[in-house]
Amino acid sequence: MPVWDPSRYLQFSDARARPFLDLIAEVPINPSTIVDLGCGPGQHTRHLRERWPEALVLGIDASSEMIAEAIRENSDGLANYDVADLTEWTPPEPVDLFLSNAVFQWVPDQEVAIERLLPHLNDGGAFAIQVPNNTGAATYRSLNELAEEEPYAKFCGDVRRLPWLEPDFYLNFFAERGFEVNAWESTYLHVLKDKGDDPVFDWISGTGARPFLEALPDELRDDFSSELKRRLRAAYPAHEWGTVLPYRRTFAVAVLPH
Repeated sequence: MPVWDPSRYLQFSDARARPFLDLIAEVPINPSTIVDLGCGPGQHTRHLRERWPEALVLGIDASSEMIAEAIRENSDGLANYDVADLTEWTPPEPVDLFLSNAVFQWVPDQEVAIERLLPHLNDGGAFAIQVPNNTGAATYRSLNELAEEEPYAKFCGDVRRLPWLEPDFYLNFFAERGFEVNAWESTYLHVLKDKGDDPVFDWISGTGARPFLEALPDELRDDFSSELKRRLRAAYPAHEWGTVLPYRRTFAVAVLPH
């Protein structure tokens, strides 16, 4: 996993919050215990508290930098945070709601990781998940094509490319295990305004481009970034009202019947 920079990730916190809010709005249960898998810097804890005022919230993330930010910025007395790898972590007690926002695309064997958590879900509990499904967009095409060119290819060849994750993948996965599933997709048109000359690069450099940038040696990183910025400016031209970044996302809320 790459090393995450909370400040860069939070640069677009309002836009990144929209799919999270849409996800929790579709959760039909009233959980007493919530585990936020891949909680990042904890910026969504307040939304969970607004939705479920009395729930105990545990946020876990593999990034110590993100957890440190979450602890520093949140004073919620019913929320705790811990550094943990969700592919290995086991909850200490059964859980009412597992929640995951933009995390499982990073997990190579996500079916195995999700399957391992399901026995720890209470009857009547839910598993809610949102993942980007934007790898066919110009952002990732530009990134992947540049990474396959020299002199970058020999450094970026082992960087894992993010998968396509269609809604029916999660619908079938959970339905086959006896869950009632609500799965859908949405495309957000983010208008990036007053975000500098290269807002799309800044967006992906905090997420999808980060593993590529970390894989490159210092002497190539600036050249790679400059060329990627040029390609993204061509693909996403600036308008007087801002730069429009379409972003497609996949959602699923699976409820385990009593």
